[in-house]
Amino acid sequence: MSTPDLNLLVTLDVLLAEGSVARAARRLRLSPSAMSRALARLREATGDPLLVRAGRGLVPTPRALELRGRVGQLVQEGEAVLRPAERLDLGRLERTFTLRNTEGFVENFGPDLIGRVGREAPGVRLCFVPKPDRESSSLRDGSVDLETGVVGRMTSPEVRTQALFRDRFIGVVRVGHPLSQGEMTAARYAAGRHILMSRRGRDNGPIDDAVKTLGLERDIVTIVGGFAAALALARATDLIASVPERHSGNLRAGMHSFALPISIPQFTVSLLWHPRQDADPAHRWLRGCVWEVCGET
Repeated sequence: MSTPDLNLLVTLDVLLAEGSVARAARRLRLSPSAMSRALARLREATGDPLLVRAGRGLVPTPRALELRGRVGQLVQEGEAVLRPAERLDLGRLERTFTLRNTEGFVENFGPDLIGRVGREAPGVRLCFVPKPDRESSSLRDGSVDLETGVVGRMTSPEVRTQALFRDRFIGVVRVGHPLSQGEMTAARYAAGRHILMSRRGRDNGPIDDAVKTLGLERDIVTIVGGFAAALALARATDLIASVPERHSGNLRAGMHSFALPISIPQFTVSLLWHPRQDADPAHRWLRGCVWEVCGET
């Protein structure tokens, strides 16, 4: 079957409303002959004459009367679909957004973000889920609305990104730890007993590479899968945790922090989403909330 010309729905709606080829032609700014040809195409498509001569005018057939209400509704719905989205009413918005975040995001930024969203859109609920990797399939399949993290080679090129802030690794120890006093040097740092954070269980990372360039080596005592676990161990032992500064702010309250005495690049934490969400007013509003809560000013 050939695909029907959906433009004929608008023509049919006007013809049935006017009951006159001439008046329908004027309304659609067509010539009478062009409107007559359109009526002929409608008759062929529907298999019904639709409008028939009665004296000096035209009257609708039973099929036309049956279609009149349905066609008008279809045309209105089609016009609504093709019209720009209406202004977002946050007070009436009811929606759940799923955010996939690296560890520390909820602890550090969650309270302010939830407070901001709750004040502006009480019907919106945020669902935070962990981010064990940088793979982008959850954004693509729509199970996640927004992500935060470092853009890497595992990030799909189709994903939209917006930089939020720059972060760096710092060292953290319990109050009273030997490293909480005195000058910090690379040798003192490397000589301590360390906690390595690795989601994949690797036994070294970028910090170890930087230490090795100085001819030193860290003593890795234990490996954990998250920064919260690393800080909890450092708080209760003489182990050293090396964690992102901004992402771990609230988690390391009451502990001693210090700048790493080695050269290691900063990294950028970004906001990530799928392009299908670009024009969605509610999603755009939420992205703005995250930026204002987390972004650098």
